[in-house]
Amino acid sequence: MNKKKAIILLTAVGLLGTSAAVGAKGLVSKVNGMLRGDVAVSINGDMTSLHPVYIDGKAYLPIREAAPVLGYNLNYLGNKIELNEIADESEAEYVQTMGVIVDVQQDKDQYRVEVLGKGPQSWVILYVDQDTKLTGPDGEAMAAKDLKAGQQIIAQFGPMMAMSFPPQSHAATLNVRSEALIQESTIQAVEHTDDGWKVEFGETKDGKETTTLVLNAGKETSVLDAQGQSVAWEDLKAGMKVRAYYGPIMTKSLPPQSPLHYLVVLDAAQSSVAPAAAKEFRDLAWTLVPENEKAHLTTKQDDAKVEAVRAADVAILGKTDEQTKRLEEIKAAGGEVITVTYTTDRDELIGPLVMAFDPDTKQLLGFFIRK
Repeated sequence: MNKKKAIILLTAVGLLGTSAAVGAKGLVSKVNGMLRGDVAVSINGDMTSLHPVYIDGKAYLPIREAAPVLGYNLNYLGNKIELNEIADESEAEYVQTMGVIVDVQQDKDQYRVEVLGKGPQSWVILYVDQDTKLTGPDGEAMAAKDLKAGQQIIAQFGPMMAMSFPPQSHAATLNVRSEALIQESTIQAVEHTDDGWKVEFGETKDGKETTTLVLNAGKETSVLDAQGQSVAWEDLKAGMKVRAYYGPIMTKSLPPQSPLHYLVVLDAAQSSVAPAAAKEFRDLAWTLVPENEKAHLTTKQDDAKVEAVRAADVAILGKTDEQTKRLEEIKAAGGEVITVTYTTDRDELIGPLVMAFDPDTKQLLGFFIRK
């Protein structure tokens, strides 16, 4: 049914009913109608519970019940009836991204999925819930609890997006295409080949280096940093700490070789923190955020970034003598400190708020110097 014609019909029907009506000054006239329960109404082939009222041989539909079925919201504004088209979610302008899942965390009745890859947003947090259309490699529906790091996905999200860092949005659809193997290690060697690039990983035994894995990259391979920014192949060096997503196909050669899908360059001075420990430091840091800073935070308590960073590479401001002494002890031992990072609404001016903690005593060592 043409919607413009429907508006005319429904507007007229809104003034009519199955019973008689008498109004003042000729504004409302009396009409007689007959409700035909034996006549069914279908919309685009789908049966409805609507039944027409016949008045002078013409069929009318009740506006209140018919409007939503025909795709309209109904509003009564005094002596005016207003119809507005209901937004069609299938026509919403979603953003599409293609990438690899690097982290999945359950958050009550939804899942927080961190994705790195290709698209307008190369680093994004997607929230998957019961409204997300989630499918596996075979096209069949899959459960959100089965999402995990290493899965390569194509997702549509939006149209609303929180402009945090990284941006966050609800996933409308998420299709898992395949599952990659993951290796987090340091690069042994990088070589430019006729077909692209070759990245080697290995180990050292008795002072001798042995190559244990060779990953072959082509035009389809993405090299990113931990924030989704593109990294040039020429900038990769031996000794860099990276996380590689590859396979699952592996040759039986020695060393085995496999196609490389994504290579994430990690800060050489950073290493991962166990989830339980990360939560402990997040909770601790939240209690120590200065009151004058809380109003500027754009990171929620449970979303703060927690990392282990080489103490030798940090510059901390506002330390007490005791804190200074402890930091120097950690540096002398070649140790690490735990950092908790909050993004703020002033990051472009002075940078994020970063707190440093002693990993052993969990005491605050101070705040990173901001611009």
